[in-house]
Amino acid sequence: MTKEIAIKVENVSKTFRIPHEKISTLRGAFVNAFHSNGYEEFKALDDVSFEVKKGEFFGIIGRNGSGKSTLLKILAGIYQPDTPVKYAKGSRPKGEFHGVKINGRISPFLELGIGFNPELSGRDNIYLNATVLGLTHKQIDEKFDDIVEFSELRRFIDQKVKNYSSGMQVRLAFSVAIHANRDILLMDEVLAVGDVNFQSKCLEEFNKYRDFGKTVVLVTHDIATVQRYCDRAMLLRDGKIEMMGKSEDVGNKYIFQNMSDEEKRHINESAKKNKNIKNHKEKTAIEKNVEITKVDFLDRSGNVKNVFQTGDDISVRVYFKKNKKTENINIGIGLYKDDNSYIFGYNTQMDEYSIPPNAEYIDLSFDSIPLLKGNYFLNCICFGKIEEKYYDFVEKAKKFQVFSVNEKNRYRGAIDVKHYWN
Repeated sequence: MTKEIAIKVENVSKTFRIPHEKISTLRGAFVNAFHSNGYEEFKALDDVSFEVKKGEFFGIIGRNGSGKSTLLKILAGIYQPDTPVKYAKGSRPKGEFHGVKINGRISPFLELGIGFNPELSGRDNIYLNATVLGLTHKQIDEKFDDIVEFSELRRFIDQKVKNYSSGMQVRLAFSVAIHANRDILLMDEVLAVGDVNFQSKCLEEFNKYRDFGKTVVLVTHDIATVQRYCDRAMLLRDGKIEMMGKSEDVGNKYIFQNMSDEEKRHINESAKKNKNIKNHKEKTAIEKNVEITKVDFLDRSGNVKNVFQTGDDISVRVYFKKNKKTENINIGIGLYKDDNSYIFGYNTQMDEYSIPPNAEYIDLSFDSIPLLKGNYFLNCICFGKIEEKYYDFVEKAKKFQVFSVNEKNRYRGAIDVKHYWN
């Protein structure tokens, strides 16, 4: 394994034996001994191979039961993979390897409670957990105050962990894992248990890890986090790798998998109808001084998308072609839900923005757009000094969808406005 590789996984499988029934009597044990079907085998991982580079943020996503947590536990050394393929002496292909190789010290942050003794205090568990991670007593003494401060558990540090809430346990475990300062951080989706403020705090630590060239392997259902922080991602399905590549592409694949058939149909139709608005406007384009030729939605990285999550950064890019003599043009958009209810609208004249004379497109950007789950579309207009006298107007110029893996349909309407009760 080269020095540039932090984790190498090659041909790894993991099989569990699941009993068919509980044997509670001596007779049952005797009878079962003569049957071969006392259990069935469940293959949690099936011939999985991948590499994670040093300094890379690598996401692992997939539905429940896809093998994500099993894989992370194998990386952490909690589970052992199935026995690798055995070759006759001298017959192993040159360079072939089966198993897991780790190049660096690991700090695992896995299931709630792993590495903790519930009968011990938070203080004692810090020393216990950090010792398991390889820190000396002196090193723990030096880091102790920082660990407690980050966890925000100073008042409760001498209480038994069994009396902690799940969120408090997450705070303590994550704080120890971060301050252990290992080369590789393995994270399961226990962060979902913490409160929003602490989650934000943890995500800030991710940025620091990146700055120091640390490696992070993240298992989560939060696709927005994967797409924002991970360089690459892997999608597992039934224990096999279904897709691996850029986190943006893999995340979109997973989102599409979780859509209903109706939602998938809507996305596919939108893609066909909105490839290029110019296609259905060529007959009238000659009569116009300005023509809107295309509308795209872009994510924060500048990639064209039609599916977003609540809270994503979104830019609307409007392409246009104008007569050289035409000056002082304005562009406007109106956002509607698919039931034709109006959400909001903006134009360059309203915002006192002058489009550069040689521009061929213009962007309207939104930070952390608060749209709730649903289907939306844009109307787009190009006009001069007076909006009523327009050069071009395109109804339903572009459709898009807002989706959230974690959303539980708590809110109604179209916008999630930040609010609080007191």
